[in-house]
Amino acid sequence: MVTVMGMAMENKTKINSIWYVLYTKPKSEKKVYERLSSLGFECYCPCQRTLKQWSDRKKWVEEPLFKSYIFIKAPESEAQKLEILQSPRVVRFLYWLGKVAEVKQNEITAIQQFLGEYESVEIVSFEPGAKLTINAGSLQGMEGEVNYQTDKEVVLNIEKLGMSLVARVSKFHVEKKN
Repeated sequence: MVTVMGMAMENKTKINSIWYVLYTKPKSEKKVYERLSSLGFECYCPCQRTLKQWSDRKKWVEEPLFKSYIFIKAPESEAQKLEILQSPRVVRFLYWLGKVAEVKQNEITAIQQFLGEYESVEIVSFEPGAKLTINAGSLQGMEGEVNYQTDKEVVLNIEKLGMSLVARVSKFHVEKKN
């Protein structure tokens, strides 16, 4: 189940509103969100509910979808920018081509709609050299080693019968080998 950690926004938000991306210290997204919201800033921290395993129990927890990032409505003054940057656990604004990266309101809305439509959302990434098992398609059950990955696919080296086969497989059709 996917949830959104408060969208501390009021109905007066304009369609053409600009948002900035804040880079936070690791595992501090929720705390930064809460702190800045309490100071009156409009923030957005998309979260998803995931099942975590500890040695003695399992528990459902709310985790930020984008690690170390939250969205904040563009501050109106330099004084507000400074106040944001001086908040505990805030590292900096995200920059793109030498300027503070801007996110349009319609992109924030698209993220919200995407999270509302899907039960579970996850960003999949595999380290080169990781061992994976293919769980769908004609190569189902085969094991391979990650060579590299693209946005949607992972390229695996599969060793069988003394030969190496390189296969491009959707990231959703592989799982880590235990």
